[in-house]
Amino acid sequence: MHTPGLTRPRLYWCAVAALGLLVALGIAAYSRQLASGMQITGLSRDIAWGLYISQFTFLVGVAASAVMVVLPYYLHGFEAFGKLTVIAEFLAVAALLMCLLFVFVDMGRPARVLNVLLNPSPGSLMFWDLLVLAGYLLLNLVLLRTTLVADRYGVPLPAWVRSLVYISIPWAFGIHTVTALLYAGLSAKPAWMTAILAPRFLASAFASGPALLIILALILRWTTRIHVEAIDKLGEIVAYAMTANVLFTALEMFTALYSGIPDEAEHFEYLFVGFLAPWAWASTFLAIVALAILLVPKARRNAMLLAVACLAVVGSVWIDKGLCMIVAGFAPTPLGDVTEYWPTLPEISIAAGIYAAGSLVLLVPGRWVLARREQQ
Repeated sequence: MHTPGLTRPRLYWCAVAALGLLVALGIAAYSRQLASGMQITGLSRDIAWGLYISQFTFLVGVAASAVMVVLPYYLHGFEAFGKLTVIAEFLAVAALLMCLLFVFVDMGRPARVLNVLLNPSPGSLMFWDLLVLAGYLLLNLVLLRTTLVADRYGVPLPAWVRSLVYISIPWAFGIHTVTALLYAGLSAKPAWMTAILAPRFLASAFASGPALLIILALILRWTTRIHVEAIDKLGEIVAYAMTANVLFTALEMFTALYSGIPDEAEHFEYLFVGFLAPWAWASTFLAIVALAILLVPKARRNAMLLAVACLAVVGSVWIDKGLCMIVAGFAPTPLGDVTEYWPTLPEISIAAGIYAAGSLVLLVPGRWVLARREQQ
């Protein structure tokens, strides 16, 4: 029996085919990178991290944000978040798999990833980052499977699920905190060596992740018979988190520019005046648009305006935590040199392939769940 909406076979197979093509192109580009080395990317001696690590940073926040609906649903019995919780867990699993893939391609050769795993070093933040990401992925897989099985047979969740939720809550905060410390611990990079970086990461994560959930929920509402509840409540969470994110960024800018410390000020001058200026200003504009809608309750309750605000939140955070933060952390160099960076076509192809793979992880099993729920 076919059901309407996103589960329509023609729409579904067209999406799968398009994503599969992107995955194939990404694999071909990675094969070329594997054969020729990182020289085919836009990276250099001065800019050691670029598109790959910027996407990794953004997606860790998306994965961590699942806790914003998991906690109310599992621990406080907020049933309105039931459908959102399933979407959040699917999104977290897809985001975590993409995170690991971006780390994999950034390391250049598979042997280097194996070296981190086979020769663990407690002093390596990369080791701890991979460890907490793998652990959080396992937790979400178990929670997702348990939720789907309970839903399929119409039985309550097992009692032991609550214990896993208790573990997953600090773990969600931990994965993005460890990622922030990966940057903040680099004393040679003044732009990153700030105590507020971890709070900034968490605030941006709890804004962009729920914003993505709202976008997915609205797509389901508009294209299927599934009505996801409590979107308004999740919109409030996005509003508060985005406000905190903008406040933390403004405080950091004030400290750097008002103090006049050269190493700190050069970072923001490069962002808003140099090569990345169009991107930095675009991120700022999107943040202003998002707050202008989210902070007005009447506007936030309008589905179309809420969708615009959520898209603006995702765009602003994606730019800010992506190329802006990563590249500006390397430029200018400690010697004052400025090396420009822009991702090459192979880099973009690999990144698009990873995003396509994550989308397939979200879409293929999600179709089965959607079909069941539309028939209920």
